[in-house]
Amino acid sequence: MSDVQSFRSESLKALTDEIGVYALCDLDGVPIYVGQSVDGIRTRVRRHLTSARSDVIANRQVDVWEIAYVWAWPVRDVTDIIRLEAHLFNEFDSCVRLMNGKAMAVPEHRVDVPKKQIVQVIEEGERINRQDPALRLPRQIMQYNLLVDYILNVKDAGHLKRSLDAHFERLVRYHQTFL
Repeated sequence: MSDVQSFRSESLKALTDEIGVYALCDLDGVPIYVGQSVDGIRTRVRRHLTSARSDVIANRQVDVWEIAYVWAWPVRDVTDIIRLEAHLFNEFDSCVRLMNGKAMAVPEHRVDVPKKQIVQVIEEGERINRQDPALRLPRQIMQYNLLVDYILNVKDAGHLKRSLDAHFERLVRYHQTFL
């Protein structure tokens, strides 16, 4: 197991395994994906980070290399999850487009947002190193290309194209930073 994998495995032990909503955040601490778990947040996030049974990883929507933080909002009642996920999705997606393929409707009623837990899943030195535009831009180009290839050769779907658009926006930002 690599140092990165060991650190992630250890740091995930601190993440709640209660039901609720989570956000996978990039090297800058910006949410890139919002999801929910009725089986336990830690269990679900671990599947994302190990690519085990995770559609957003298999479909090339999210690059695990970019994930540095996990934010979690545990809830007591499973009926609160869908509205909380929709609320957080719309809050974050309005700032920077998320990699979630499907947009979520804004909840009709006010949503009480529980206290957020933050867990860093990559060592700080490695996180800073990966922010180097000479590393990050080629990685984003590769991820964009992988998703285009997936759309062309496996599944041409609107939710994947929405993710592709989000990747393109990131690619432009990384390109500008690189220059």
